[in-house]
Formats: sequence, structure tokens, C-alpha cells
Amino acid sequence: MVNFSLTDILIIAGFFLVLLIIGLLAARRSEDTSENFLLSGRKVGLLLFVLTNVSTWYGGILGVGEFTYTSGILSWITQGLPYYIFAILFALFFAEKVRNSSLYTIPDKIEIVYGKIPALISAVFIFVLVSPAPYILMTGALLQVIFNIPLLAGLIIALIFSSVYLIKGGYRADLITDVFQFFVMFAGFTIIVIVSFASVGDFNYLINNLPPEHLSLTGGQSPLYVMVWFLIALWTFADPGFHQRCYAAKDGKTAKYGILISVIFWFLFDFLTTTTGLFSKAYLQDLPDPVLAFPIYADKILSSGLKGLFFAALFATIISTSNSFLFLSGTTFGNDIMLKFGFSKKRSVNFYTKIGIIVSGIISVLLAFYVKSVISIWYMIGSIFIPGIILLIIGAYYEKFKVSGKFASAELILGSVSVAAWLALRPYIDNGFRVIEPMIVGLTVSFIIHLFGILYRRFYSSSKK
Repeated sequence: MVNFSLTDILIIAGFFLVLLIIGLLAARRSEDTSENFLLSGRKVGLLLFVLTNVSTWYGGILGVGEFTYTSGILSWITQGLPYYIFAILFALFFAEKVRNSSLYTIPDKIEIVYGKIPALISAVFIFVLVSPAPYILMTGALLQVIFNIPLLAGLIIALIFSSVYLIKGGYRADLITDVFQFFVMFAGFTIIVIVSFASVGDFNYLINNLPPEHLSLTGGQSPLYVMVWFLIALWTFADPGFHQRCYAAKDGKTAKYGILISVIFWFLFDFLTTTTGLFSKAYLQDLPDPVLAFPIYADKILSSGLKGLFFAALFATIISTSNSFLFLSGTTFGNDIMLKFGFSKKRSVNFYTKIGIIVSGIISVLLAFYVKSVISIWYMIGSIFIPGIILLIIGAYYEKFKVSGKFASAELILGSVSVAAWLALRPYIDNGFRVIEPMIVGLTVSFIIHLFGILYRRFYSSSKK
């Protein structure tokens, strides 16, 4: 258990109160047209774009602490570096195209390029992929630690503080609360790094007290393991959050340069979190539960007040992602599942999006309560649903990589089914093949189908001439 002073509790409670006030005030200024509710009128400027883009990228902060505690700088190699690379590529080759399409969601683009069936399948996939369950779980678990309440109560409180202002204010409320949380998260982690160097030791302390593999690029893992994380980072191209923020930017240049500037801030924040994780390992050595590396380390070295601010930073880092994912899942539910595919159009997309926020929130609380593992949720959802959609996004914006609607549907379905089958059969497969990660299986199947789709399209087109 972490020991908190009254000052710490007041600071944490104050963070939640300010978050709620800011969100509700932003909601009051939000107009109820679809474009305003879903994308803040497509008028988001460069500064606002960068602040919200940076803050929503780090929801899995306890997972980062766990990864760094157990594997050292491999955490940055797998959770930071590949995402910089693919984010830069997205900025250079996709950001302006996405903004200029003036759509609302990825399934909107899938429908235009591949048809309604692939759009519906992709909508279901994205609804699952942007589930805020891991982030609601982390917020609920921290509330449980701080206030000694049941996990379910913590999960419900986490959902309330991630959703109530979204239902009223839409994307604008999401944006403004993310800006506040940007400053809180940077302040908290800057303080713990400064205190670590001042009271614990410098880089020589880390070198002398860390296992050698914690300072190696591979962390003792195989190159295949590292490669899988680079493949997972391909998700950047199909990240609904990236697409949403590009759609909301005031123009293509804002989207492009906003992402490039964000990479600089991601690098800075990664330095802070990785350094904190390394200090936690060197200082605490053998924690029974590494997922609590950041909270326990903060409890040991931070004084009253500073500890409260750091925990507020943990909450800010998680909730800034939780509320964004919750709004994305609500938008996907409302715009891409309910409204387009057979439900009454007497109701607006805003209405269905609000219903989607509630539905996604309830599902996320249940999933978080029964699974109780952030990494398991990430691994399962990412491995199954990412492979089938990556190449279709590329083809949607680059004609040479486009396939027909039938191939798109097959790619979505078989890319995911192959992963699910591999996960089920993997325990019974010979050890020599068991090392093959499910993500690689799914990407291979999707690539083969997509390649055949491109060749078929070219052959069919040439045969008609």
C-alpha cells in the first residue's frame, strides 16, 4: 500500500475536480451539429493538435513502468522507437490525404473505396480496437490503491471521469481536457526524475545497480521478439485516433506538422518515463508486482505534495487516452455501425454516438473487471484485429495498393481468423514453430490475400482492355 498524506489526497481529488470542471465548461461551449460534436468543427489549430496528440499517446503508463522495470531500455526500443518511425511516415505520406478527404472515420473511407461490407467489418474491428478497457482498468486499479476501495467501484469512478463531459460536449470536451492533462503529466514525471537525480543517484548509480541486460538494446530477448513489436507499431497507419485528429485539423499542413512536432514531445516524455522506470528497478530491485513500479517508487522517494502531483500525473496520462478512446469507440458505434447499417435515421449521429459512449463504457468496465490484465487485453485485441486492416488503409489512399471489396472482406476476416486459430492451436504445436507470434501469422495471411487482390485487379483490368 502507498502512504498518502492529506495534502496528497487533496491534490489528487483537486485534479479530478478540475478535470471535471474543464470538461463540463468545454461542453457548454460545444455546438450540437455533427461536425462540431464529432470533430470540433474541423478547426483544430497546430498547438491544440500537438497537445492533445501527445497526451493521448501514453495511456498505458503502468505498462510502460512494468516493461521498463522488467526489461530496461528495451521498453523504449519496442514502445517508443518504432512508433516514432511510423508516425513520421504517417505524417509524410498520409496526414494531408486524410485531412483532405474530409470524412469522419476510417470506416467512412473504407466504404468509399471498398464498399459497405468491408466498412461494417472494419467498424466492428475498430470498435473493439479502441476499447478503453485497459485504461479504465489502470485508473480503477490506482483508485483502489489510493482510496482502498473495491476494484469495481474504482472502475465505475474511472468511467464517470472519462465519459460524463464527452456525452455533453463531444470532441471539444475531449480536446480541452487533454490539454490540461498534458501539462499535469509532464509536470509529474519531470519532478520525479529531478528528485531521483537529486536524492537517489546519477547515471553511474543506474549503471552500477541495474542488471546488464537492462542497459542492452534487446534486453536479453530475441531479435524476433523485437521485430514483433515493430510489426505491432504498424498499427500507427490505422490508428483511429490519428485519423480523427487529422480529420479535425484546420488543414492538411496542421495535421502533417502537428504529428512531426508530436514526435519530439513523445521522445521527451519517453526519456522521463524510461528514466523513472530504470530508477525504480535500481532502487527497488525485486518487486512482486512490477506493474506497480511507478507508484511504489514514487511512494519511496517523493515527499508529501510531490507524491500527490505525481499520482495526478499518472491519472492524467491514463485518462487522456481513456477519454479519447471512449469517444472514438462511441463515434464508431454511432457513425459506422448504428446509423449506416439499418437503424433509424430519425435520430442523429450525435445521439447514436452518445449511446455508443455508454455502451462502450459498460463493456469496458466488464472486460476490465473480469480480465484484470492490461497486457493480456492489449495482446489479445491487437494481435487479432490489427493484421486485417493495415494494408487496406494504405490501399484506400494509394490507388496502386487498392484491392476489390471482396478481397478486402476476405482480408479482414481471414487475417483475424488466422490469428485466433493460431492462438488456439499454438499450445499443441511443435516448439520449433511455437515461437512464431500470432501477429506474424495474421500479417502473412493478410499480405498474401492483398497481393493476390492487387494481381487480380491488374489482370482483370488489363483483360478488359
